[in-house]
Amino acid sequence: MKDREIAYQILMEIEEGAYANLVLDRVLRLNKQLNALDRGLITELVYGTVKYRAKLDWLIGETVKKAEKLEKGPRVLLRLSFYQLLFLDHIPPFAVTNEAVKLAKKYFHSGVASLINGVLRNYLRNPEKVILPDAQKNPLEYLEIVYSHPRWMLERWLNRYGWDNTVKLCEYNNAPADLWIRVNTLKITREELATKLMAEGCDVSFSSRVQEGILLKSSPPLASLSSFKEGLFTVQDESSMLVAHVVNPQPKQTVLDVCAGPGGKTTHLAQLMKNQGEILACDVHQHRIGLIKENAKRLGIEIIKTKLLDATGIAQELKQKFSLVLVDAPCSGLGVLRRRPDSRWHKQPEEVLQLAELQTRILASVYHLLAPGGRLIYSTCTIEPEENFEVIAKFLAEHPDLESFDLTPYFPYVATTAAEKEELKKGLRQFLPFQDGMEGFFIAGLHKKF
Repeated sequence: MKDREIAYQILMEIEEGAYANLVLDRVLRLNKQLNALDRGLITELVYGTVKYRAKLDWLIGETVKKAEKLEKGPRVLLRLSFYQLLFLDHIPPFAVTNEAVKLAKKYFHSGVASLINGVLRNYLRNPEKVILPDAQKNPLEYLEIVYSHPRWMLERWLNRYGWDNTVKLCEYNNAPADLWIRVNTLKITREELATKLMAEGCDVSFSSRVQEGILLKSSPPLASLSSFKEGLFTVQDESSMLVAHVVNPQPKQTVLDVCAGPGGKTTHLAQLMKNQGEILACDVHQHRIGLIKENAKRLGIEIIKTKLLDATGIAQELKQKFSLVLVDAPCSGLGVLRRRPDSRWHKQPEEVLQLAELQTRILASVYHLLAPGGRLIYSTCTIEPEENFEVIAKFLAEHPDLESFDLTPYFPYVATTAAEKEELKKGLRQFLPFQDGMEGFFIAGLHKKF
């Protein structure tokens, strides 16, 4: 099959409810004959078409009579075709049209092929006839179509951040995701790994925020790298790497990691502990427990013990008190939308409050396992205040023996702005993509009084 047909089949699976990253990884693994250029194009076609769904559907509505009656297959094929015409200059328009017609003839009846041929050719003859919504008259519709985000998200962000920052946030979400890796310092230094990666065909640069962070600006498939197979690194976002440094575990300590799967932060804690001590990693999902074990084995980490537990009832299952607890809470993930192109379309506004309630229940249960003088670190990958600042404020109000502690000493980089310094002193840090140039993340540090 050609690249466009593979992309079309993947998009159809996503349309049926599959997660984009999972189905894409599976299909690329099965099609071993694909070269790097083919894999790159398929990935671009799938993620781009998914990401810009709202804009592509709007364009279909403007160019197809009775577009609401289009069946799923033809609609997906038109989305795929319009994405190429709008965003991929290196693919000639005639090639896009011809391939779309071929696929239509293969998968549908001749009438659908004629429809798709006519729609694409008519658009290419007069693309200027399709006029975008007016940003002044219909600002929400303009943002929704041009930047392809759900309207409910845009309304929240406009009210909170204003027009300019909302646009910057959308642009960040639509940009290609950076590929960050964390050096396994139990086996190799950052400089040594960088040298090895470059010899394996990677283009790298160092993080200025985290001493274990390396940005892969380009690389062969990670699974093909000997450095990956040897467990010299793992994939982890730069913002996510900051969490373990705030926990600041020391060798021979005992740490409780709640909601630990798939184990990125868990294994980072083990590195900082020099693989000495014990980490009890809990998760409610068995497959995520499996991922923790798998990651730990590849990285050569031996101090992680896993337990299948629901965090909301963890106090009833464990009797031990812990001086260090990490709650990397389940959240809406609205801070990492560019890493998960289809995620924006799965979310609903009511989920934010539902998740805030779940986060509060988890913290209430974990509280009973925190030893006097112990520290609890709370983190999420969302930018929504209800899941971050408001959860922590409510939790502190209900537990007067808890207090925030200054995070400044635990950050591996120097805070630069006055607002950032003040936030860290208050024991909180909300990273915003348009402000910090990294994924949206929240960290809070709490201390239990003696």
